[in-house]
Amino acid sequence: MERKSSAYYQRLHRQRLRDKGLIKKELWVLPEYTDDLLAVEKQMRQPRGAQPLIQEGIMNMNAPWTIDSLYQALQSTELVRSGQATLELLNGSEASLLITMREYGDLPLFLAAAGGQIVIESYLWPVSYVRDHAAFNEQVLRTQKVFPLATVGIESFANGEAAYIVFGALSASSSLGNVVYEIETLSDNVIQMTEAFAAAVHNTAA
Repeated sequence: MERKSSAYYQRLHRQRLRDKGLIKKELWVLPEYTDDLLAVEKQMRQPRGAQPLIQEGIMNMNAPWTIDSLYQALQSTELVRSGQATLELLNGSEASLLITMREYGDLPLFLAAAGGQIVIESYLWPVSYVRDHAAFNEQVLRTQKVFPLATVGIESFANGEAAYIVFGALSASSSLGNVVYEIETLSDNVIQMTEAFAAAVHNTAA
């Protein structure tokens, strides 16, 4: 699978939002309202009066999620049934899920479940794309609280490439609704981070 920088998916995401008739509004709120605003934004992308599915918020009272059980459960969510996302089970030494977020320009997310937690991550861009690593890393640390439920890290891939990734983690016993919320929030964070950190990155055309 060819890796593309997050800027590629940002452009496709914006175009798809415009194609749906949505408009962008910039708002200024206190940091403690970040999660509330994100929830309201997602609701206001639906026709007036539309309500989220209640069953997605039911607590997971059974055994902690596994990749197989999550794969089955996510198939029944509105996120997947509506075509906003597609799932692919990746088998290997450690099985994982490839979640393709259609509403975010086909942004790929990878979900793994191990050690009592679920980790969802997305590729940002190669470390080599960043002009000033020290300044960029400081900028990321200073703005960490702006992006809810997400952390930026550096990961080395099998081909020797070092790249920035963004990831979120939650308990393997979380409700299905919380898993879906993390998936959607992480997707939104990737787009927002791409915009916020664009000045520090070059060669984002890929």
